[in-house]
Amino acid sequence: MLDALLARDDAARRALDPLDTQERGEPLSASSFRMVFDPALVVMQRARNAAARNALDAIDPARLDTAHRISAQAYAAVLADEAMMLSPQVADMLSLMPLNPVGGLQVEYPGLASSSGPASLETAADHAANLARDRALPDVFASAIARYREGLARGITSPRPVVQTLIGQIDAVLARRPEQSLFMSPAAQPLGLSMPGGKAAARASARLHAEYRAATVGAVYPAYRTLRAFLANEYLPATRDSVGLDALPGGGALYRALLHHHTTIDCDPAQVHALGLAEVARIQAEMDDVKRQLGFAGPLRAFFDAIRADPKYHPRKEEDLAQGYRRVAQVVAAQAPRFFITMPRTPLLIMPHPAYRARFEAGGSYSPGTADGTRPGVFYFNTFDLKSRFLTGISTLYLHEGAPGHHFQISLAQENASLPDFQRYGGNTAYVEGWALYAETLGYPMGLYDDPMQHWGTLDDEMLRAMRLVVDTGLHSQGWSRAQALDYMLANSGMGRSDAQAEVDRYIADPGQAVAYKIGELAILHLRDEAQAQLGTHFDLRAFHAQVLGSGALPLPVLEAKVHAWANAQAAR
Repeated sequence: MLDALLARDDAARRALDPLDTQERGEPLSASSFRMVFDPALVVMQRARNAAARNALDAIDPARLDTAHRISAQAYAAVLADEAMMLSPQVADMLSLMPLNPVGGLQVEYPGLASSSGPASLETAADHAANLARDRALPDVFASAIARYREGLARGITSPRPVVQTLIGQIDAVLARRPEQSLFMSPAAQPLGLSMPGGKAAARASARLHAEYRAATVGAVYPAYRTLRAFLANEYLPATRDSVGLDALPGGGALYRALLHHHTTIDCDPAQVHALGLAEVARIQAEMDDVKRQLGFAGPLRAFFDAIRADPKYHPRKEEDLAQGYRRVAQVVAAQAPRFFITMPRTPLLIMPHPAYRARFEAGGSYSPGTADGTRPGVFYFNTFDLKSRFLTGISTLYLHEGAPGHHFQISLAQENASLPDFQRYGGNTAYVEGWALYAETLGYPMGLYDDPMQHWGTLDDEMLRAMRLVVDTGLHSQGWSRAQALDYMLANSGMGRSDAQAEVDRYIADPGQAVAYKIGELAILHLRDEAQAQLGTHFDLRAFHAQVLGSGALPLPVLEAKVHAWANAQAAR
């Protein structure tokens, strides 16, 4: 009964989530794509959510086995969170600021529509569907513009730095000539093995190229130009100088809702801020020790400035970073069996960020592969403004974004066909990013931080996540300015200015998301400490990791209950 509900509701959810459908490489019609920013879509999503909650309430948990009880608990939490995010006080307000520099459609669509995107491009029908979505893009962006105008009328606008970043992202897309754009790349995709050779194939190829060029020049580029013109000429002059949600009517309640959405627990912004200050102080004490190992006797603030300027801490060329990440990958691959019972089957590639988006990205990111392994996972590293990049962060960044961080967690969930789809493909920030941050700590027993430079790098990255607790809450609940947030990050870490600025702008654009990293990591570490204390010499780290990763991305309260039940069962043996 539960399986049937989950399958039925998952299908209903996908039908009402066009972008997720496209990102998963599933068929998406142009008419569904046009619904992305349509208010009618939210109304339908609310109705679907209410029906699912009613159906779940009718299932008796006592009649479920352990795995299904965990699924039911997790799904109840997912539906409750979804109901909150779909509520008028949350969804309606967010809809008035429809585009986000962090993963927004304006920056994601080139990749989604490209030959290397998730959608299949093996048949003529596949290409027809891709072209239809390209032709629908003007309508999609027109809906976004309509939402922005509603916000203008109600006095609810995005912060000015967010809009300036959006314009910059659009400029990066338009800077490419159409013929060299990602939108044209599918024209070079072969139409499968059934295509006849010779003149027929040449004619089909020429026709496909002409169709993609017509869609790119006639629909996609004009859609981006229209969006840019609106943002630059009409919207930007009316945007607000303030950057925090607390400056908007109802913004305080919205921020608390977003904190719960990302962390899966109730958070008091003031308590999160205090936790961040305590974590910053703890990490700074460790930094003092490591800087002395690196031969620096001055104060910590001076060392931050010194490593920003000293060339030995920075790559001279792109290959310096690439080689460093490959070396760490080899160590992790050799060490992983000590820490994990099951390893992903999905391959992991190491690549630089595409040039068109590198300027707007942080130091690294992860793009998941597909469940069937036909598309590998990709660890992307950033080569924009090389002099601001650090060699010290190579180990910790790979552990977080690559293996055993995002790649292990996401791939193992996707590859586990026994899980319901919402556990295989869904997730929450506290679990997903908390695991990745926890994965950084495994660099200590792996020996990756025996080198003081790499030890400094992991402390610097840990500092980043601690500062996020301070800065995100400062921006959105304590009236901090963008400059105040940037100064705090530069004063308390060795981050380069480019990275710090990108981070602050990300917190402004995506409130609450960055807080969940540290919250999730601390929750996993606490569960491990509890299990170790309870089981003593019988504690098995590999088995603990299997429990944490074995059910997909669970809400933190559900993960806690699962690990406690496992530890109790182990203790009773």
